[in-house]
Amino acid sequence: MENKYINIHQDLLDRCMIGDQKAQFEIYKLYYKSMYNSSLRIVGVPEEAEDIMQESFLTAFQKLKTFKGDVSFGSWLKKIVINRSLDGLRKRKVIFEELHAELPVVNEPEPEVDPITVEEVKVAINSLPDGYRTILSLILLEGYDHEEVGEILGIKNVTSRTQFSRARQRLKEILTDNRKKQIKERIYG
Repeated sequence: MENKYINIHQDLLDRCMIGDQKAQFEIYKLYYKSMYNSSLRIVGVPEEAEDIMQESFLTAFQKLKTFKGDVSFGSWLKKIVINRSLDGLRKRKVIFEELHAELPVVNEPEPEVDPITVEEVKVAINSLPDGYRTILSLILLEGYDHEEVGEILGIKNVTSRTQFSRARQRLKEILTDNRKKQIKERIYG
């Protein structure tokens, strides 16, 4: 017996398969925000993320008959969005370096300051180079492991780990630098 995922919106999906535009709009309303955010975390450009999200929905509706139902529709759609987002990065010629050097371990005491806000982290992630932002997004936000990231990006597992480690280190540096600026502003006005 085949394990099929039971989609709570199966009635809408069935109507989408026969070209019902109202059903397609309902599906769009249910998923567009999360799909846009997934794309934005990878490409980092709101307009590009919007285009990718729109194209992904068109692709999903065109290929809906190939949807087997072994995962949720949202997961299936997110995979389309992520693949299109990665294609967008490839068009920008993002190169995931094949670097295997170990990062030096630096143990510095953390200064006592206010906790970092979610908004500060978002801004810092968006300031990362495309490759680092993509690796962080796929692993931390989308929940992929290094093996899956390697398959998705066409890189080695060790490269995914190295890039992730470097991305985390760079993110930490950005957040620390931003925090130092804030402290100086408080002190010196």
